[in-house]
Amino acid sequence: MSDDRSHALTTRFAPSPTGYLHLGHVHAALIAFDAAQANDGRFIVRIEDIDRGRCRAEFEDAIFEDLAWLGLTWEEPIRRQSAHFDDYAGALETLKQQGLLYPCFCTRKDIREEIKQSSHAPHVGPEGLIYPGTCRTLSADDCEQNITAGKSYALRLNMTEACRQAGPLTWQDQKINQTITATPALYGDVVLARKDTPTSYHLACTIDDHLQGITLVTRGIDLQPATHVHRLLQELLGFETPRYHHHDLVTDEAGERLAKRHQAETIRALRDAGHRPEDVKKRARISVA
Repeated sequence: MSDDRSHALTTRFAPSPTGYLHLGHVHAALIAFDAAQANDGRFIVRIEDIDRGRCRAEFEDAIFEDLAWLGLTWEEPIRRQSAHFDDYAGALETLKQQGLLYPCFCTRKDIREEIKQSSHAPHVGPEGLIYPGTCRTLSADDCEQNITAGKSYALRLNMTEACRQAGPLTWQDQKINQTITATPALYGDVVLARKDTPTSYHLACTIDDHLQGITLVTRGIDLQPATHVHRLLQELLGFETPRYHHHDLVTDEAGERLAKRHQAETIRALRDAGHRPEDVKKRARISVA
């Protein structure tokens, strides 16, 4: 990357092609796009398609069609996560060499039973029940035997050791103009990859932002908890830390955030109903909690 590009403010909009875009997506895209435009910066669209079972080409095509109809422009080529599994494998190897990864062979049922049988109250983090660390102390021989036997497994981050190596961490959140202290330990030993899925959202997002030179990460407030984990991964992998802007979410009449699974009204439907791009953008900008 040249000096001019590396010093420009660079934002990104990173949808998953698992459905059609709705006003919440447009709100997020516009925040990133407007920030880049206002600072003579770069706006990137990234396709986060590691979930190959749910991602579909028709939804990806619709993403670009909707964004173009709204008048947004972006850099080429597009980065698709599914084409860069080698990048994620390299990062996993780095973490492995640091002694920070271990294979976990527990099923969800195993984890629930382990927590249920524990004499202690279950620990709950921002994303739900925290993994109790059942496989953290398995011997190398036991792990190798399980893998050789074909058992499914996840690669988890040894959070205690990772935090020890990283030390205290912070990030800048410009939405609230504050320095945030990262507390990744609250999330326990997060999964960074699985046997059949070579990366997680946490790992792929962190690596992609680094490789694409993202200097300002704009995303919904619902994803702020993930930033604690991403800040840790940045430190462990030797990446620079971007600034963050965790924006409000577009909600429906009941106050619920718009979501694909709730059949939120799509941009495609609004376009077909005769709405103009400027009207849709105006509605997306103001319809926030």
